[in-house]
Amino acid sequence: MPTIEQRITIGALSKRSGIATSAIRFYEERGLIKSVRTSGNQRRFPRETLRRLAVIKVAQSLGLTLEAIESALSALPNERTPSQSDWEDLSSAWRDDLNIRILSLVALRDRLTGCIGCGCLSLEKCSLFNPGDDLAARGPGPHRLSVE
Repeated sequence: MPTIEQRITIGALSKRSGIATSAIRFYEERGLIKSVRTSGNQRRFPRETLRRLAVIKVAQSLGLTLEAIESALSALPNERTPSQSDWEDLSSAWRDDLNIRILSLVALRDRLTGCIGCGCLSLEKCSLFNPGDDLAARGPGPHRLSVE
């Protein structure tokens, strides 16, 4: 276990990770990372927190929610920093979700110039894409372009 002197400040962590100190404090409040306090009540982080922040940053860039990231990181033994093997497991688990979202986005892109599926029946094309306002049965909203 590193001593307080071997740990890094929140400012150094921010500079090295590229993540704002406010976000680092937020992640700590959420339990995604942990610090210890000095006698002057200043935060000090183990250097391994850099890797944990990198995982968080990459996961967010993939569009994962903080809840999904929290769940993944909490599954690590003793809330430790992810190893290479852990990263392979985490990224593999996220791959299926990412592939589903990619397919949804490709389908959205390919339908983008067609009907939005609003059920308005006021456009000439609506009689072709939504005869009899069949999409109304799905409820309100743009069903043809929905990525959900």
